Amino acid sequence: MQLAATSAFLQILQKNLVPIQNYSQTFLQTILNSVDSKDPDVASAWLDTLLDVIDLLPKEVIKKEILGSAISKGQLAQSVQSRLACCRILGKISTKFEPFVIKKEILPVVQSLCQDVDYEVRGCMCRQLDCVARGLGLEATKSAILPELVELTNDEECHVRIAGLETVVNILSLLDAETCGTTIIPLVCKICQQAVQAEDATLPVVATQLGKLCHGIADNLTDEQKQWFIDFYKKLCHVGLEKNKASSRVTTPVIDKDRGGSKESDLTDIFELEDKLVECRKNSAFNFPAMVLFCGAKQFKPDLHVTFTHLCKDPHFMVRKTISGGFHEVCKLLGNSANLIQSDLVALLKDESIEVLKGVVSNMPAILDCYMSSGSNHTVSESKSGPLSDIIPAFLASENAVFTSNNWRLQEMLMNNLSCLNKCYSSENIYNKVIPILRQKLLKARALPVKVAAARSLLKLTRKVKKREQRDEIFHGLIHEFCHARKCYLRNVFVDICRIVIELYSKKFFKETFYEYLLELHTDSVPNIRLNLCSILPDLKRLLILPTDRGLLQQLDACVRKLLVAEKDKDVTDGVQSALEELDKIHIPMQSMTRRNLFEQDLEDQKKEEEEKLLLDNEEKEMKKEEEAAEKKKGDKRNLVSAKKGSENGSSSKIPGPRKGSRAGLSGSNSTTKNDNKPISPNTKGAGTSNNKLVKSKSINCLSQIPRRDGKDLSKTKIVSPAPTPGKSPGNKVQVNSNISKASTGDSNINKKRVSSPKLSRLPLYNSNPNLHPGRPSSPSLIPIKASTTSSTNKTIKATRGSGIPAPGSAGTRRASVPTISTSRRGSLSGQLPTEVTPKAKGSNGALTPSIKERKKSR
Repeated sequence: MQLAATSAFLQILQKNLVPIQNYSQTFLQTILNSVDSKDPDVASAWLDTLLDVIDLLPKEVIKKEILGSAISKGQLAQSVQSRLACCRILGKISTKFEPFVIKKEILPVVQSLCQDVDYEVRGCMCRQLDCVARGLGLEATKSAILPELVELTNDEECHVRIAGLETVVNILSLLDAETCGTTIIPLVCKICQQAVQAEDATLPVVATQLGKLCHGIADNLTDEQKQWFIDFYKKLCHVGLEKNKASSRVTTPVIDKDRGGSKESDLTDIFELEDKLVECRKNSAFNFPAMVLFCGAKQFKPDLHVTFTHLCKDPHFMVRKTISGGFHEVCKLLGNSANLIQSDLVALLKDESIEVLKGVVSNMPAILDCYMSSGSNHTVSESKSGPLSDIIPAFLASENAVFTSNNWRLQEMLMNNLSCLNKCYSSENIYNKVIPILRQKLLKARALPVKVAAARSLLKLTRKVKKREQRDEIFHGLIHEFCHARKCYLRNVFVDICRIVIELYSKKFFKETFYEYLLELHTDSVPNIRLNLCSILPDLKRLLILPTDRGLLQQLDACVRKLLVAEKDKDVTDGVQSALEELDKIHIPMQSMTRRNLFEQDLEDQKKEEEEKLLLDNEEKEMKKEEEAAEKKKGDKRNLVSAKKGSENGSSSKIPGPRKGSRAGLSGSNSTTKNDNKPISPNTKGAGTSNNKLVKSKSINCLSQIPRRDGKDLSKTKIVSPAPTPGKSPGNKVQVNSNISKASTGDSNINKKRVSSPKLSRLPLYNSNPNLHPGRPSSPSLIPIKASTTSSTNKTIKATRGSGIPAPGSAGTRRASVPTISTSRRGSLSGQLPTEVTPKAKGSNGALTPSIKERKKSR
């Protein structure tokens, strides 16, 4: 009841339920009276309430109601309990008044309590001296507080000396450089030496406060003094290890004849001493980051590296646990020199103690970030000799020791921290080394939080996997092993996996991969799975966008209807009802509206989708690069083989052979060329001259070699031709519009033929009759000659072009010369049809052939 009253009185003042004057007249008087209660627990509770109330009361009320009561409690005639309460009250109100008030009314009582006969009172008042010093100021502190503090640090009681050391550390920020150099530094050195010599309870406290102490006086130390503190810290880290004092002090029982009994050695003192020494090393390990900051990263290797290694290999697990908990801070302070403690980190990761592993595993992401930013910002696959090549395998190996224990929280922490490997591990290593561990723990871990943590890390790392086949294999494995699992608890985990996918991946990905499989669980025979499914149904509706996801919305509605109609379990029915109420509140956006109004969630979803597309694009680029590299290798091999064959066979002639598609055989000398790897008979009559040019047929897309009779260049002749194809400029090449029938075109291989040194007929190549093309100028125009399309001609063309069989009269060889075209009405083609377009022929009576007439009528 007293404890409840203390809380109620404080809340009344905090909430301003009563005016300050009324509160000071009623509630405050009750608090002051209750502080003197005979029950120490009740008195302590009311004293704590009074100290909290002092922070909320104005200065005038404190001076009027509390100051006088506190001074009266500090008299020597009062009990020890009252004097202890006076010490705490004076320390609290010292910051509320001006320095002259403190010096006049509070300081005499403070000095009296520092000289109190009871060591508890002296120690309690010593801990409040820093508050009094802040209220007094520097000059009054130097003259009134420091003498008392020096005397208290030399007190005969260990409890008072500890309080004095703590106060010295707390008032360092208030003192000037002269005071620190002349008073504080010699005092601290004396305290440290006495603690090491005595090996009493002050030694662990010295080890605890040494980091703050060195950091506070670092600017006022000389190089010799700085080195002295570093050496002293090394001694604290090795206390109890150099000499096994505990074993040397253990003696055999001594028989006391006078008393007639046995007197054993004081083993309790030995064990207490061992505990103090272990605690000293533990506190020194706790202060190691502060000492690294004190000496600097450059001096770490010569001064503290060996000491750090000893702390990491300390025989007591508490020391190793403490140093492992601060390992990430040491890495941050070392910066680029963090690789010096790489072996120590590996040793801690291989430690058998679960407590030691906990300190390193919990801070592993920060440690890896330090190594990544310390100049070794490369993955393990890129540099096998880097620091991460030893750290990451040891980190993965610590999984065996962690999962042998029953500490599921540590297991969950390890599974969560495995996701940090996406920054420093390559895609192949993640897929081959990390993901198998996560999948195994996802299946076999006992605690559900461990499974969820493993699923989260697995899905995070899968985004790092570059190959689409590997990602699809992981997702299909999740669906097969969990959604379609025989064990119900695995199917239940699938719902949690889908929640994580919705959080980490884009909406489009989830709808394409997991949406339909998740809805299948509404027919599951286990009620708990259906109940868990009901909790995720609103999230599924938030993913939909109309009208593209109309089918998915229909599936969701059908699932909810079936659960409403067919569900018999009461808990699942309640879950469906609550899910249905939430579903009704969700509005599905339209696709046109989402493009205009984008919220933060939509922007995040777009970023996720872009990242997923980027993975696919990078994979396609890499595949193209691999294909190009493979083709280059094949091409290099072929060139090497052809070069070798050429050096063997063509050693007698150094003239290169004609290229494919180039003009060949146009010179007067007899030569043999290759067209489509088939021999072409040489031209016996050297009709071609050096002025012969190549005419490119645009409609057939091949080169036609048509030499002029008069030796003129066709490419330079202005020819009126049909309108060119849109988007293609004719340039300087001759445009030839060939209207060749299906029978005349035959096989597509005709476009690949090349003719060397053709023998042209005596027919005129151009016809200048203006009646054929009315409306055109009388300049020469290219008029193709329509060949007769008889059955015999078709057979000849097919035999000549399609199958490569020589035409009748060719004597079994394919001739390259242009065949003779008959000018009669029923003309026929003999020989091979040339690749170039030949002029059309007129009938015997000078009129157009019937085929041309029919063609005009059809137009």
